Amino acid sequence: MSDTEGDAVQNDDGVELAGGVEVHTPLDPNSALREVLKKALQHGGLARGLRECVKALDRREGRLCVLASQCDEPAYVDLVKALCKHHNIKLMTVPDSKQLGEWAGLCKLDKDANPRKVVPCSCVVVKEFGKQSEELKYLFDHLKSQ
Repeated sequence: MSDTEGDAVQNDDGVELAGGVEVHTPLDPNSALREVLKKALQHGGLARGLRECVKALDRREGRLCVLASQCDEPAYVDLVKALCKHHNIKLMTVPDSKQLGEWAGLCKLDKDANPRKVVPCSCVVVKEFGKQSEELKYLFDHLKSQ
């Protein structure tokens, strides 16, 4: 018998594998958002940066907008908030623009799949979610409760 038999091992998706059985860890809004952005990026449904986001919001293509609270340009923040309110698009804020850039795929990955050269991103718009998931349902429930 092995020394590690029966130990819980967590993979990079936040799913614990205990004896071959998946046990999901409790969700919080940031981890759910990370998974939703990851799946949207895989399906090509993200608009990143001011120009792409404003175009997507103005065309009413956006279904969720994520804004970094670290943004230092007040006119930029006001424009994104006004477009979201005018077109009834859900708005969520995250504290760090570098973290948002990493989640949106604006980084290089090294050979161990660790992010390097992360480009900060102030705004991301999700145009297409891809597959429906538990994280997406949790995120919308969280946004409705706010």
